Amino acid sequence: MNALQFEALKVALKQDSTGYVLTIKIHPDEIPEELLRDFVGSRYMVAMARISDDETLTPYKNRVKQAGMLCRSDDFQRWIKEIHGLNSASESIATKFLYDSCGIASRTELNGNAKAQIVFDELVKQFESWRDRDVPF
Repeated sequence: MNALQFEALKVALKQDSTGYVLTIKIHPDEIPEELLRDFVGSRYMVAMARISDDETLTPYKNRVKQAGMLCRSDDFQRWIKEIHGLNSASESIATKFLYDSCGIASRTELNGNAKAQIVFDELVKQFESWRDRDVPF
């Protein structure tokens, strides 16, 4: 794939009836000529990574999505079953465990609840450690 690459600054974000409109600012030395020549309405596949002050990439973490995937995971359910000595485990049991552990009523609370994020990240660490305990090298 031949991709255009450039650095840009986020200037504005607004919503209209069809979706979000992202406005970015591109330095004149950075803008690809092809982008200038493409007609208004051209479609693009976009991948973006935030750059920190030290020029490194800032990782994004979608805990809401990760929590949903974990609760559906057979391994995560087995881990909950094992650490709690349960006879069985399911997605609903895993979800209840996650909510109770993090002190939340919905996964979406992981977006802005700093305390729940810390607890969730620690649970993930413990689970991954348990899961990786018997992995041969």
